Amino acid sequence: MRTRNGGEKAAGRHARPQERLGRSRRLGGVVSLTLAALLIAIPVGPASADPEPSLQDLAKQVEKMHNEIETLTEEYNGQREKLKTAKKAADAAQKTLSTSEADLEAKRAKAAMLAQNAYITGGLNRMLAFATSSDPDTFLDRAATMDVLEQQQGAEVNQVTAAREAAERARAGAKARIDEVQEIVSDLDGKRDKITKLVTKVESNLFRRALGEAGRPGTRAQRVNLPIAGSGKAAQAARWALTQQLKPYVWGAEGPGSYDCSGLVMAAYQKVGISLPHYTGSQWTAGRHISREELRPGDLVFFYSDLHHVGIYLGGGMMVHAPQTGDVVRIASLANRPFAGAVRIAD
Repeated sequence: MRTRNGGEKAAGRHARPQERLGRSRRLGGVVSLTLAALLIAIPVGPASADPEPSLQDLAKQVEKMHNEIETLTEEYNGQREKLKTAKKAADAAQKTLSTSEADLEAKRAKAAMLAQNAYITGGLNRMLAFATSSDPDTFLDRAATMDVLEQQQGAEVNQVTAAREAAERARAGAKARIDEVQEIVSDLDGKRDKITKLVTKVESNLFRRALGEAGRPGTRAQRVNLPIAGSGKAAQAARWALTQQLKPYVWGAEGPGSYDCSGLVMAAYQKVGISLPHYTGSQWTAGRHISREELRPGDLVFFYSDLHHVGIYLGGGMMVHAPQTGDVVRIASLANRPFAGAVRIAD
Protein backbone atom coordinates (compact mmCIF):
# COMPACT_ATOMS: atom_id res chain seq x y z
CA MET A 1 0.00 0.00 0.00
CA ARG A 2 1.48 3.38 -1.02
CA THR A 3 1.83 6.33 1.32
CA ARG A 4 0.30 9.65 0.45
CA ASN A 5 3.71 11.32 -0.11
CA GLY A 6 4.88 8.47 -2.19
CA GLY A 7 1.72 8.77 -4.26
CA GLU A 8 2.26 12.49 -4.80
CA LYS A 9 5.86 11.96 -5.89
CA ALA A 10 4.79 9.28 -8.26
CA ALA A 11 2.06 11.51 -9.62
CA GLY A 12 4.63 14.29 -10.11
CA ARG A 13 6.80 11.94 -12.12
CA HIS A 14 3.91 10.91 -14.36
CA ALA A 15 2.34 14.43 -14.73
CA ARG A 16 1.39 15.50 -18.19
CA PRO A 17 3.87 17.74 -20.12
CA GLN A 18 1.44 20.71 -20.04
CA GLU A 19 1.31 20.64 -16.21
CA ARG A 20 5.12 20.47 -15.91
CA LEU A 21 5.46 23.43 -18.29
CA GLY A 22 3.01 25.46 -16.16
CA ARG A 23 4.95 24.81 -12.99
CA SER A 24 8.27 25.79 -14.66
CA ARG A 25 6.78 29.09 -15.82
CA ARG A 26 5.49 29.90 -12.33
CA LEU A 27 8.95 29.10 -10.80
CA GLY A 28 10.67 31.24 -13.42
CA GLY A 29 8.40 34.15 -12.54
CA VAL A 30 9.33 33.92 -8.84
CA VAL A 31 13.07 33.84 -9.64
CA SER A 32 12.74 36.85 -11.95
CA LEU A 33 10.97 38.88 -9.29
CA THR A 34 13.65 37.95 -6.69
CA LEU A 35 16.52 38.99 -9.00
CA ALA A 36 14.76 42.25 -9.81
CA ALA A 37 14.44 43.04 -6.09
CA LEU A 38 18.15 42.31 -5.55
CA LEU A 39 19.18 44.49 -8.47
CA ILE A 40 17.12 47.38 -7.14
CA ALA A 41 18.79 46.97 -3.70
CA ILE A 42 22.37 46.99 -5.13
CA PRO A 43 23.62 50.56 -5.86
CA VAL A 44 24.70 51.20 -9.42
CA GLY A 45 28.30 52.38 -9.85
CA PRO A 46 31.53 51.76 -7.88
CA ALA A 47 31.41 50.52 -4.26
CA SER A 48 31.34 53.35 -1.75
CA ALA A 49 34.71 53.85 0.04
CA ASP A 50 35.44 55.33 3.45
CA PRO A 51 35.88 59.10 3.22
CA GLU A 52 39.48 60.32 3.16
CA PRO A 53 40.69 61.78 6.46
CA SER A 54 40.65 65.56 6.65
CA LEU A 55 43.81 67.60 6.95
CA GLN A 56 43.00 68.26 10.59
CA ASP A 57 42.67 64.51 11.22
CA LEU A 58 46.00 63.91 9.50
CA ALA A 59 47.61 66.66 11.58
CA LYS A 60 46.30 65.00 14.75
CA GLN A 61 47.76 61.69 13.59
CA VAL A 62 51.13 63.39 13.11
CA GLU A 63 51.06 64.89 16.59
CA LYS A 64 50.22 61.48 18.02
CA MET A 65 53.15 59.95 16.12
CA HIS A 66 55.44 62.70 17.41
CA ASN A 67 54.49 61.73 20.97
CA GLU A 68 55.16 58.07 20.15
CA ILE A 69 58.55 58.98 18.67
CA GLU A 70 59.56 61.00 21.72
CA THR A 71 58.33 58.32 24.15
CA LEU A 72 60.27 55.64 22.26
CA THR A 73 63.29 57.96 22.03
CA GLU A 74 63.45 58.41 25.80
CA GLU A 75 63.02 54.65 26.30
CA TYR A 76 65.89 54.24 23.82
CA ASN A 77 67.98 56.80 25.72
CA GLY A 78 67.22 54.99 28.99
CA GLN A 79 68.37 51.69 27.51
CA ARG A 80 71.57 53.36 26.26
CA GLU A 81 72.31 54.55 29.81
CA LYS A 82 71.57 51.05 31.08
CA LEU A 83 73.88 49.65 28.42
CA LYS A 84 76.74 51.87 29.61
CA THR A 85 76.28 50.55 33.17
CA ALA A 86 75.98 46.95 31.98
CA LYS A 87 79.15 47.25 29.89
CA LYS A 88 81.07 48.61 32.88
CA ALA A 89 79.76 45.72 34.99
CA ALA A 90 80.71 43.25 32.25
CA ASP A 91 84.24 44.68 32.03
CA ALA A 92 84.62 44.52 35.82
CA ALA A 93 83.31 40.94 35.82
CA GLN A 94 85.85 39.96 33.15
CA LYS A 95 88.69 41.48 35.19
CA THR A 96 87.48 39.64 38.31
CA LEU A 97 87.35 36.43 36.30
CA SER A 98 90.90 36.90 34.97
CA THR A 99 92.20 37.65 38.49
CA SER A 100 90.37 34.66 39.94
CA GLU A 101 91.67 32.30 37.27
CA ALA A 102 95.26 33.58 37.69
CA ASP A 103 94.97 33.17 41.49
CA LEU A 104 93.60 29.66 41.00
CA GLU A 105 96.52 28.67 38.76
CA ALA A 106 99.07 30.10 41.20
CA LYS A 107 97.55 28.20 44.12
CA ARG A 108 97.36 24.99 42.09
CA ALA A 109 101.07 25.29 41.22
CA LYS A 110 102.05 25.92 44.85
CA ALA A 111 99.96 22.99 46.10
CA ALA A 112 101.51 20.70 43.47
CA MET A 113 105.02 21.76 44.52
CA LEU A 114 104.27 21.05 48.19
CA ALA A 115 102.81 17.65 47.30
CA GLN A 116 105.89 16.79 45.23
CA ASN A 117 108.22 17.89 48.02
CA ALA A 118 106.29 15.85 50.61
CA TYR A 119 106.46 12.79 48.38
CA ILE A 120 110.24 13.09 47.87
CA THR A 121 111.17 13.79 51.51
CA GLY A 122 108.54 11.77 53.29
CA GLY A 123 108.54 8.52 51.35
CA LEU A 124 110.55 6.45 53.99
CA ASN A 125 109.10 5.20 57.18
CA ARG A 126 109.89 7.90 59.73
CA MET A 127 110.23 5.55 62.65
CA LEU A 128 112.79 3.43 60.76
CA ALA A 129 114.64 6.54 59.73
CA PHE A 130 114.69 7.76 63.33
CA ALA A 131 116.00 4.42 64.64
CA THR A 132 118.81 4.25 62.10
CA SER A 133 119.67 7.90 62.16
CA SER A 134 123.11 8.83 63.46
CA ASP A 135 121.83 12.31 64.31
CA PRO A 136 118.37 12.10 65.94
CA ASP A 137 118.23 15.89 66.51
CA THR A 138 118.63 16.57 62.79
CA PHE A 139 115.99 14.00 62.00
CA LEU A 140 113.54 15.56 64.45
CA ASP A 141 114.13 18.97 62.87
CA ARG A 142 113.37 17.49 59.45
CA ALA A 143 110.27 15.74 60.80
CA ALA A 144 109.00 19.00 62.28
CA THR A 145 109.61 20.68 58.94
CA MET A 146 107.63 17.93 57.21
CA ASP A 147 104.71 18.45 59.60
CA VAL A 148 104.72 22.12 58.73
CA LEU A 149 104.86 21.28 55.01
CA GLU A 150 101.92 18.89 55.37
CA GLN A 151 99.91 21.53 57.18
CA GLN A 152 100.78 24.02 54.46
CA GLN A 153 99.79 21.53 51.82
CA GLY A 154 96.39 21.02 53.47
CA ALA A 155 95.88 24.79 53.70
CA GLU A 156 96.88 25.21 50.05
CA VAL A 157 94.42 22.52 48.98
CA ASN A 158 91.67 24.41 50.82
CA GLN A 159 92.78 27.65 49.18
CA VAL A 160 92.75 26.01 45.74
CA THR A 161 89.20 24.79 46.38
CA ALA A 162 88.11 28.27 47.46
CA ALA A 163 89.88 29.86 44.49
CA ARG A 164 88.21 27.45 42.10
CA GLU A 165 84.77 28.28 43.53
CA ALA A 166 85.54 31.99 43.28
CA ALA A 167 86.60 31.56 39.64
CA GLU A 168 83.38 29.68 38.86
CA ARG A 169 81.31 32.45 40.48
CA ALA A 170 83.26 35.07 38.53
CA ARG A 171 82.73 33.14 35.30
CA ALA A 172 78.97 32.90 35.94
CA GLY A 173 78.85 36.61 36.82
CA ALA A 174 80.72 37.57 33.66
CA LYS A 175 78.37 35.48 31.52
CA ALA A 176 75.32 37.06 33.18
CA ARG A 177 76.66 40.57 32.52
CA ILE A 178 77.46 39.73 28.88
CA ASP A 179 73.98 38.23 28.41
CA GLU A 180 72.49 41.40 29.92
CA VAL A 181 74.45 43.56 27.46
CA GLN A 182 73.28 41.43 24.53
CA GLU A 183 69.65 41.67 25.65
CA ILE A 184 69.87 45.47 25.94
CA VAL A 185 71.52 45.77 22.52
CA SER A 186 68.74 43.66 21.01
CA ASP A 187 66.11 45.87 22.67
CA LEU A 188 67.87 48.99 21.38
CA ASP A 189 67.84 47.62 17.84
CA GLY A 190 64.09 47.01 18.09
CA LYS A 191 63.37 50.53 19.38
CA ARG A 192 65.68 52.05 16.76
CA ASP A 193 63.74 50.31 13.99
CA LYS A 194 60.37 51.46 15.38
CA ILE A 195 61.54 55.08 15.70
CA THR A 196 63.03 55.09 12.20
CA LYS A 197 59.77 53.82 10.69
CA LEU A 198 57.70 56.39 12.58
CA VAL A 199 60.02 59.23 11.56
CA THR A 200 59.85 58.11 7.92
CA LYS A 201 56.06 58.12 8.10
CA VAL A 202 55.91 61.53 9.79
CA GLU A 203 58.21 63.01 7.15
CA SER A 204 56.26 61.53 4.23
CA ASN A 205 54.77 63.90 1.63
CA LEU A 206 51.22 63.16 2.81
CA PHE A 207 51.83 64.28 6.38
CA ARG A 208 54.06 67.17 5.36
CA ARG A 209 51.24 68.50 3.21
CA ALA A 210 48.75 67.99 6.02
CA LEU A 211 50.90 69.93 8.47
CA GLY A 212 51.63 72.62 5.92
CA GLU A 213 47.96 73.21 5.14
CA ALA A 214 46.46 72.57 8.56
CA GLY A 215 49.26 74.41 10.35
CA ARG A 216 51.31 73.31 13.34
CA PRO A 217 50.53 74.58 16.80
CA GLY A 218 52.62 77.56 17.79
CA THR A 219 54.55 80.04 15.75
CA ARG A 220 57.44 79.77 13.37
CA ALA A 221 60.71 79.31 15.26
CA GLN A 222 62.82 82.44 15.59
CA ARG A 223 65.95 83.11 17.57
CA VAL A 224 65.01 85.00 20.73
CA ASN A 225 67.47 86.47 23.20
CA LEU A 226 65.92 86.52 26.66
CA PRO A 227 67.64 87.99 29.71
CA ILE A 228 68.29 85.18 32.22
CA ALA A 229 68.32 86.17 35.88
CA GLY A 230 70.94 84.67 38.20
CA SER A 231 74.65 83.87 38.17
CA GLY A 232 74.69 80.28 39.38
CA LYS A 233 75.28 77.15 37.30
CA ALA A 234 71.57 76.66 36.57
CA ALA A 235 71.26 80.14 35.03
CA GLN A 236 74.49 79.59 33.08
CA ALA A 237 73.10 76.31 31.69
CA ALA A 238 69.92 78.10 30.61
CA ARG A 239 71.92 80.85 28.86
CA TRP A 240 73.99 78.27 26.99
CA ALA A 241 70.88 76.36 25.93
CA LEU A 242 69.54 79.56 24.35
CA THR A 243 72.64 79.68 22.13
CA GLN A 244 71.54 76.36 20.59
CA GLN A 245 68.29 77.77 19.20
CA LEU A 246 67.29 76.70 15.66
CA LYS A 247 69.46 73.58 15.73
CA PRO A 248 67.40 70.60 14.54
CA TYR A 249 65.72 68.02 16.72
CA VAL A 250 67.17 64.57 16.01
CA TRP A 251 66.12 61.63 18.18
CA GLY A 252 68.96 60.25 20.30
CA ALA A 253 71.21 63.26 19.54
CA GLU A 254 73.19 65.11 22.21
CA GLY A 255 74.92 67.79 20.16
CA PRO A 256 76.71 69.72 19.03
CA GLY A 257 74.77 69.98 15.74
CA SER A 258 71.42 68.53 16.83
CA TYR A 259 69.57 67.42 19.96
CA ASP A 260 66.63 65.57 21.37
CA CYS A 261 64.98 66.96 24.51
CA SER A 262 67.09 65.19 27.16
CA GLY A 263 70.19 65.54 24.98
CA LEU A 264 69.87 69.34 25.08
CA VAL A 265 69.48 69.29 28.88
CA MET A 266 72.50 67.00 29.28
CA ALA A 267 74.67 69.17 27.02
CA ALA A 268 73.64 72.42 28.76
CA TYR A 269 74.57 71.15 32.22
CA GLN A 270 77.71 69.49 30.92
CA LYS A 271 78.85 72.97 29.85
CA VAL A 272 78.73 74.12 33.47
CA GLY A 273 80.49 71.03 34.84
CA ILE A 274 77.47 68.97 35.90
CA SER A 275 77.11 65.48 34.49
CA LEU A 276 73.57 64.30 33.77
CA PRO A 277 72.46 61.10 32.03
CA HIS A 278 70.90 61.33 28.56
CA TYR A 279 67.49 60.12 29.71
CA THR A 280 64.46 61.99 31.09
CA GLY A 281 63.77 59.24 33.63
CA SER A 282 67.22 59.64 35.21
CA GLN A 283 67.16 63.45 34.92
CA TRP A 284 63.89 63.39 36.86
CA THR A 285 65.73 61.84 39.84
CA ALA A 286 68.95 63.86 39.45
CA GLY A 287 67.94 66.80 41.65
CA ARG A 288 65.41 68.21 44.11
CA HIS A 289 61.75 68.23 43.14
CA ILE A 290 60.12 71.66 43.33
CA SER A 291 56.64 73.06 42.75
CA ARG A 292 55.66 75.07 39.69
CA GLU A 293 55.51 78.20 41.86
CA GLU A 294 59.18 77.75 42.86
CA LEU A 295 60.52 77.65 39.30
CA ARG A 296 63.53 79.75 38.42
CA PRO A 297 65.88 79.84 35.39
CA GLY A 298 67.77 76.60 34.81
CA ASP A 299 65.27 74.30 36.51
CA LEU A 300 64.16 71.29 34.49
CA VAL A 301 60.48 71.12 33.53
CA PHE A 302 58.90 67.77 32.65
CA PHE A 303 55.76 66.95 30.70
CA TYR A 304 53.40 63.98 30.25
CA SER A 305 52.69 61.30 32.82
CA ASP A 306 55.57 59.15 31.55
CA LEU A 307 58.00 62.14 31.67
CA HIS A 308 58.97 61.67 28.02
CA HIS A 309 59.62 65.39 27.44
CA VAL A 310 61.84 67.85 29.28
CA GLY A 311 62.85 71.48 28.83
CA ILE A 312 64.93 74.13 30.65
CA TYR A 313 62.96 76.86 32.38
CA LEU A 314 63.88 80.44 31.46
CA GLY A 315 61.48 82.50 33.56
CA GLY A 316 58.20 84.24 32.79
CA GLY A 317 56.46 80.94 32.06
CA MET A 318 58.86 80.18 29.18
CA MET A 319 61.31 77.38 28.51
CA VAL A 320 63.86 76.37 25.88
CA HIS A 321 63.54 72.84 24.52
CA ALA A 322 64.07 70.50 21.58
CA PRO A 323 60.44 69.73 20.69
CA GLN A 324 60.06 66.96 18.11
CA THR A 325 61.09 65.47 14.77
CA GLY A 326 61.03 68.11 12.03
CA ASP A 327 61.34 70.97 14.53
CA VAL A 328 64.27 72.91 16.01
CA VAL A 329 65.49 74.01 19.43
CA ARG A 330 63.27 76.94 20.37
CA ILE A 331 61.66 78.79 23.24
CA ALA A 332 58.06 77.97 24.12
CA SER A 333 55.43 78.60 26.76
CA LEU A 334 54.70 76.12 29.53
CA ALA A 335 51.01 76.91 29.14
CA ASN A 336 48.65 74.36 27.58
CA ARG A 337 51.18 71.58 28.04
CA PRO A 338 50.71 68.48 30.24
CA PHE A 339 53.05 69.68 33.01
CA ALA A 340 54.29 66.77 35.17
CA GLY A 341 56.74 68.44 37.55
CA ALA A 342 60.05 70.26 37.95
CA VAL A 343 63.52 69.44 39.24
CA ARG A 344 66.25 71.75 40.50
CA ILE A 345 69.68 70.48 39.50
CA ALA A 346 71.79 73.38 40.80
CA ASP A 347 71.50 76.88 42.27
